[in-house]
Amino acid sequence: MRIPVAILALVLMALSIFMLERDRARVTVAPLVVEGGTPATLYLRPGDAPAPAVVIAHGFAGSRQLMEPFALALAQSGYVVASFDFEGHGRNPRPMSGDVDAIEGTTQLLMQETGRVAQAALAHPRADGRLAYLGHSMASDIVVRQSMDAPPGDAVIGVSMFSLAVTGDAPQNLLVITGAWEGMLAEAALDALQLADPQAQIGQTIGDPGAGTGRRAVLAPNVEHVGVLYSTVSLAEARDWLDAVFGRESDAPIPWRGGWIMLLLVATCALGWPLARALPAGAPVRPDALPNRTFLIAALAPALLVPLALAPFDIRLLPVLVADYLALHLGLYGLVTLGLLAWWGQLRNQFPWRVPTVALAVAVFGIVVLGGVLDRYVASFFPHAGRVTIIAALALGAVPFLLGDGLLTQGGRAALWRVLVVRLGFLASLGLAVALNFAQLFFLLIILPVIVLFFLLFGTLSGWVGRRTGLPAAGGIGLGLVLAWALGVTFPMFGT
Repeated sequence: MRIPVAILALVLMALSIFMLERDRARVTVAPLVVEGGTPATLYLRPGDAPAPAVVIAHGFAGSRQLMEPFALALAQSGYVVASFDFEGHGRNPRPMSGDVDAIEGTTQLLMQETGRVAQAALAHPRADGRLAYLGHSMASDIVVRQSMDAPPGDAVIGVSMFSLAVTGDAPQNLLVITGAWEGMLAEAALDALQLADPQAQIGQTIGDPGAGTGRRAVLAPNVEHVGVLYSTVSLAEARDWLDAVFGRESDAPIPWRGGWIMLLLVATCALGWPLARALPAGAPVRPDALPNRTFLIAALAPALLVPLALAPFDIRLLPVLVADYLALHLGLYGLVTLGLLAWWGQLRNQFPWRVPTVALAVAVFGIVVLGGVLDRYVASFFPHAGRVTIIAALALGAVPFLLGDGLLTQGGRAALWRVLVVRLGFLASLGLAVALNFAQLFFLLIILPVIVLFFLLFGTLSGWVGRRTGLPAAGGIGLGLVLAWALGVTFPMFGT
C-alpha cells in the first residue's frame, strides 16, 4: 500500500506543479530593480505593446508570492505588473519602522516604498505612463493613500479593504473586492461605495471609469481573507476594472491557481504517509495512558496559567512584532506541560536513541519539502540571514511546546477528543493572552489561522510518524523546529 500511495502523491504533485508553472510560463518573470533595494518582481507578457503599469502590494505578514494570482492574471492580460515585499516582510531585510499608530509614521514609510516601486515600474520601457495600484488588507490603505500622492494612480483596487482615506470622490476609479465571509470588511466595502452614492448597492458600478469617476464594490463568493486572493471572481473583477479604466479588452483566461495549490499541498502532505511508513517500526514506549482527570489537568492547566503569568510583563526581546511574547508563551506552556507529565512519571522511556534521527527527518520534510512548495506558490518560507536568530529564539519555545503536545496526544494515538482538547486549549490560551493585553498582542490573532493550518497539516504528519515509530517525542521535537521556522519567516521584522 505504501508504494501506490507514494506514486499517487507524486503524480498529483507533478500535475499540480505542471499546471502552476504553465501559468508562469505565459509571462516573463524577472527581478525589478528598485531604489533603496526593495525586493521586487516584474511580470510581463512577451511581445506586447506598451501598457499601463500595475503595482501590487501584499498585506500584513504577507509577501510577493501571496499576491501572485493577481500578478499573473493581470500580466497575462497585457499589463506591466510589479509586485514587491514591504520592509520587514518576506525577503526584504530592512525592518519596518516608525510609529504604527500614526499615519505620519509607518504608513508614510510604506507609502514611500510603494511609490519607489511605482517609479521603477513606470521607468520600464514597456510601461506607457499610466498607473494603477492594487493592495490587500493592510496594503489596501497604503495604496489608497499612495494613489493620491506621487506618482498618482489612475485606478485603485482595494482587496479586503479598510481605509479612512476614502472619500466620496477620492481615490479615482476605486474598486473594492471583499470576500463574502469577511464580515465587517464586507460592510466597509458597501460604506466605501455609498460615500460616492448613498443609494448604491454591492455589485453596482457608479460613475464613469473612463472619466476617472468610477467606483464599484463586489463580494467574492464563498471566500475569506486569504481565499479572496485566489477567487476567480476577484481576479476577473480586477482585470475587467482596469480594462474599463484604461479602455482595453482582455481575453486571457483567469488562472485557477487556488485549486491547484490546494491539491499540491494535500498531495505533498499525503507523501508524508509512505515516507513515515518507511521509518523503522517500533512498539509504543510510552507508559500507560493518563486517566481522564489527570489528562485534563495536564492539557488545560497551562492554557490558563501561562497567559495569567505573562500578562503583567512588557516583553520586548526580539525585533519582530509579538514573536518574543509568543516564544515565551510557547516555551512556558511546554515546560508546564512537561513538568506535570514528569511529576506523574510520564516521561520515562520516552527518549530512546532513535528520537533525534526521526525528529530530524520530520523537520527536513516539513521545512525543505513542504516548505519549498509553500515558498514557490504560497508565501515566503525561506528567510534572509536576519531572520535566523529569530527562528532560533522561537525554537526555544516551540520545541518544548510541541514536545509536550506530542506526548499528551501520544503521537496521534490518543482518542480524537483528547487531541481536540489539547489543540483547542492552546488556541484558547492565545485568545486569553490577547484579551488580557489587547493593545500589545492584537497581532497574535493574525497567526491563529496559521496555527490551525499547522495542526491540520503537520499534526497529521506527526501522527503518522508517532504511530509508525512509537516515538511521540520525535514528532513533537521535529514539528517544534518546523513551527519555529514557519513563524520566524512569517512575522514582520520591526526596528526603531
